[in-house]
Amino acid sequence: MNAFIVSAIASNQGKTVLTTALLHYFKKSVRPFKAGPDYIDPQFHKIICNTESINLDTFIMNKEQVKWIFNNYSDKQTSIVEGVMGFYDGMDKGCSAYDIGKLLKIPTILLLDASGSYITISAVLKGLKTYKSDNTIKAIVLNNVSSAMHFELIKKQILNDFDDIEVLGWIKKGLESLSNTHLGLDLKNAQKQTLENISNEVLQNINIEKLKNITSYNKEENNNYPFDKITKINKKASIVKDDNFSFLYYDNLKVLEELFKEVEIINPIKDEQISKDSDFVYILGGYIETDKAYEKIKNSNKFKDSLLEHVKQKRYVYGECAGLLFLSNSVDDKKMMGILNANFSLTNKRVRLGYYYCSNGIKGHAFHYTKPLDTKNAIDILSKKENSKGELAAWKNENVYGTYLHTMFRNNLKILKDYFGI
Repeated sequence: MNAFIVSAIASNQGKTVLTTALLHYFKKSVRPFKAGPDYIDPQFHKIICNTESINLDTFIMNKEQVKWIFNNYSDKQTSIVEGVMGFYDGMDKGCSAYDIGKLLKIPTILLLDASGSYITISAVLKGLKTYKSDNTIKAIVLNNVSSAMHFELIKKQILNDFDDIEVLGWIKKGLESLSNTHLGLDLKNAQKQTLENISNEVLQNINIEKLKNITSYNKEENNNYPFDKITKINKKASIVKDDNFSFLYYDNLKVLEELFKEVEIINPIKDEQISKDSDFVYILGGYIETDKAYEKIKNSNKFKDSLLEHVKQKRYVYGECAGLLFLSNSVDDKKMMGILNANFSLTNKRVRLGYYYCSNGIKGHAFHYTKPLDTKNAIDILSKKENSKGELAAWKNENVYGTYLHTMFRNNLKILKDYFGI
């Protein structure tokens, strides 16, 4: 099989463009992965190749656990990992493209922007190659190249300066297929032909056979399961998931399916009801605080009544971020469920972004623009550093728990024991 990481020197350098093209090219047998705690890119990955994308997070999980996740889900001919930010960014938390490539022993395909430069690109590559000698940079693709002559100038310099780097090819500046396509939220509605055009244009001058040759990978056997054992229980779980509540790690879904006898997906926008025999409700993160999102669920009264009845029966609820907000009293003038005694406000300034340690012993990440109006009923603290001063960010009422923290369940079965009633 083949496995590799797509990385660059920073965000907005074309990683998504190249990853999109490659996932589409290999779509018949490819498993996408995303470095770090991203929820958005994995959704795009699935749209492109119709295969669930898996997060690899070496902050939330330890090294052996991430290796297990990668090998367990590398069940296709090709595994493609999309990096995060720049190649070394996240190294302070142990979760950069560099860290993941080194851990998994898979090559990195580095995308370098060639705009207005040629010899200097080789100097930039030397800096990246020598910053950490154990990096896995094996090949480069040049982006925003003006012409074939421009490419040949850069290629000649790189091949003269390095004997361990393959130059796979180049992406032309100002591709027609990208002129009317924003590779971001618009990709969710991208037509099949649009993706076909993007892939063809992006890969037109890239040597795919050479890429295959340098990304050969021998999958490790998963003889050791580096997590606590999951034992199936005779209970039912309900996952609240729709366009508002959409932030779901695929492996979290698999963990719940391994644990519970039955797992159902409930769509509040369609006003679906939580089953009366459900033992546990998991409300995902996403968007509920904006006018557009709130309107979609404002009149979902059957769903709301079923959630209130679930709580009345003293059954368990776990809400992440948007799930927390939905369980609260209000977000500004938007009335929420009133199950947790907390009130929030939407701000214009980002309140949290990045990895956090929680005082309940769980590591995870948070990203939100809302803030609590008071924290008198809050219980858990999120901190940037372990055992350091932080801010209250979780609320609990009997068997209902809401938190700003997103995390992964497989290595945090403590969550299931503490909040899922198992």
